[in-house]
Amino acid sequence: MGTESHYHSKKDRVFLRAIAGAYNLKDELNRLRAMPRVIKGTAMKFQDGPQSFSKHFVEPVDGMTQTLHVHLEEYAPGGRTQKHGHVNEAAFYILDGTGYEVHDGIRYDWDAGDIAIVHNNCVHQHFNKDPLKPARALVLKPKPMMMFMNLLFQKQVLPRPTEPSEHGVDFEPRHFEENFNHAK
Repeated sequence: MGTESHYHSKKDRVFLRAIAGAYNLKDELNRLRAMPRVIKGTAMKFQDGPQSFSKHFVEPVDGMTQTLHVHLEEYAPGGRTQKHGHVNEAAFYILDGTGYEVHDGIRYDWDAGDIAIVHNNCVHQHFNKDPLKPARALVLKPKPMMMFMNLLFQKQVLPRPTEPSEHGVDFEPRHFEENFNHAK
């Protein structure tokens, strides 16, 4: 669980942990059982910005899982993400807010409580359509497993904005929120 943003880092990213060296199932099970089973999201701060922010809870570099990537996205008022595509599917559970996706040129609107599905090889982008309130989504994807299977496609079409949206000037993500019940 690093503190540096994936989207702006100049360092190589770890998409899949190495399978190398001596392997002993008993040792591996002991290692896994010693790993945390609860990740304290409140101890993590959002990265990136200024229109979309991320908290990466679980990814292969952490050593806790080899098949999942789980992160929380927060979109500033009127904010958007980069336009991109990748081979893996992703499920976005919308915790709060209202917005839309554009998948391969088609718009799909969403509200809190909805699930937005990004299909394999889809060029897509996420938008918060509310000019006053942020939106938030929990994202689950099997990206590491897809890469392990040598399904290696990812492309950025339009980068993340480097300036806030006209509605998101001075917006700070909700780093230390205490009420985690989404509003419908």
